[in-house]
Amino acid sequence: VPVSERAWKTQGSRMFVEPNRPVTVDELLRGMIVQSGNDACVVLAEAIAGSEEAFVQAMNREAQRLGLKQSHFTNATGLSDPQHYSTARDLGMLAAAMIRDFPEYYPLYAQKDYTYNRITQANRNRLLWLDPTVDGVKTGHTENAGYCLIASGKRGARRLISVVMGAASDSVRAQ
Repeated sequence: VPVSERAWKTQGSRMFVEPNRPVTVDELLRGMIVQSGNDACVVLAEAIAGSEEAFVQAMNREAQRLGLKQSHFTNATGLSDPQHYSTARDLGMLAAAMIRDFPEYYPLYAQKDYTYNRITQANRNRLLWLDPTVDGVKTGHTENAGYCLIASGKRGARRLISVVMGAASDSVRAQ
């Protein structure tokens, strides 16, 4: 997949893709999921839909299809925007759908670190180290949203999903 200048300049957490250096979809998925790479999100969005804007339109259609009634997306990264929002309930529903509908990709969410471009970054989900039943899902942080976490674990036959939003720090988010 080619890397655009726009993707290369994406703000926030990065996997450090480089323009004019092709990157595979597998590498981008690991960079997005494990390293929280916003640059990987933009490259994937552009590859899938032609532009991040077109991908965001598809994200909003999919959100409606899944019944996410209090979510609206304006970018593929989750970076702050007044019109980009969701609720804990909607994010929990989204995580459940992802786990159910894409089981072949779900093991990536339990990966503790990933190395790309000779840079190793740890998964920011501390629960992967603290609780052996936790196997995902995703952390996030913006000034507006605070420290957030969608966590999931399987205990016996039962899967539990937890959503934490607005935590004051990474350690509070994990607690």
